[in-house]
Amino acid sequence: MSILGDISVIFDLDGTLVDSEPNYYEAGRQVLAAHGVTDYTWSDHERFVGISTLETIAVWKDQYRLRASTDELFAAKNRLYLELARTSTRAYPEMAKFVELLATDGVPMAVASGSSPEAIEAVLAGTGLDAHLRTTVSADEVARGKPAPDVFLEAARRLDAAPARCVVVEDAAPGAAAAHAAGMRCVAVPYIAAQADAPEFDTADLLLPGGQAEFTARTAYDWLVRTAQAA
Repeated sequence: MSILGDISVIFDLDGTLVDSEPNYYEAGRQVLAAHGVTDYTWSDHERFVGISTLETIAVWKDQYRLRASTDELFAAKNRLYLELARTSTRAYPEMAKFVELLATDGVPMAVASGSSPEAIEAVLAGTGLDAHLRTTVSADEVARGKPAPDVFLEAARRLDAAPARCVVVEDAAPGAAAAHAAGMRCVAVPYIAAQADAPEFDTADLLLPGGQAEFTARTAYDWLVRTAQAA
């Protein structure tokens, strides 16, 4: 058995394992521009970090009074994003090392993301993370996206793991809230430093307010070891 016992680790994808938010922003900017919204900025995009594409589009339709259907907007954004994801997504080096450490130790792992199944597959394949991360759940496959716990609970089910024995690694406040609602521990690595003091992160068991600049594979692994030994 792994030194971590029966602990399983569930990763968020975008902004946690990989630096994909610039691709999501660019895809969103292009879609909105095609529908007459030409002033969409990175600051506008930041409010959607951590929530699903479908939920993002629902806000867009209301905020920008878009006449196109949700299906049309979703398909366009997903198509543009996939084009970018296949060619220009990079894994965070320390996160990739962390996955390697866990894989070497035989720890069950999954990805639970607000991205579409196709986007998850493209990103994992393009970065090589699919070698170790084969269990995936998209928010498109469950009733509710983050901050609801559905994606994490489904990931635990697919891993045949008890939620209380799962540790979530997340970068966004809605994800931290979802992990808490699922009854799981959470390692929070905020993508947006200014949001590190968001109340949702107060529920995290390990908070690294410096984000990826503060995260190291060894620190996270050693914390998991102590967590397993204390259980």
